[in-house]
Amino acid sequence: MGHGMQCGVVQFIKGRNSTGEELFFRRFPEQVRFHVMGEGFTWETQDRQRDIAAAEAAWAVSREMLRDPGIGLVVLDELNIALKHGYLDLDQVLTDLQARPPMQHVLVTGRGAKPEMIELADTVTEMGLLKHAFQAGIKAQKGIEL
Repeated sequence: MGHGMQCGVVQFIKGRNSTGEELFFRRFPEQVRFHVMGEGFTWETQDRQRDIAAAEAAWAVSREMLRDPGIGLVVLDELNIALKHGYLDLDQVLTDLQARPPMQHVLVTGRGAKPEMIELADTVTEMGLLKHAFQAGIKAQKGIEL
């Protein structure tokens, strides 16, 4: 955004609670297309078919962004989680990512990236949990997790 790029963000898992990133990005509607498409954290849901439907709807929005040469950066938040749980077809995701416009940047987040996603990527960073406040009974906090 600082370089004037049009950006698109699709959140695959988050959806029940307002987050700081949503509040921030909604301030810039002319520069960021922001879509919260999830049904909440996967461990909170009990309906796999509904989770799959939500992920497929999120991918449809993502695919539109990946086809738009006017968008310089597409952030697919927690896409790796949706793939890990089998909510989306990995081959279709890989095909759509490979077909995007030249020089369109894509950032994919979420733990447990599939080897095929890692192979396709130019840069991969893995973050590992060493300690988390949740382990001490501290619930998610605004500004940290939300």
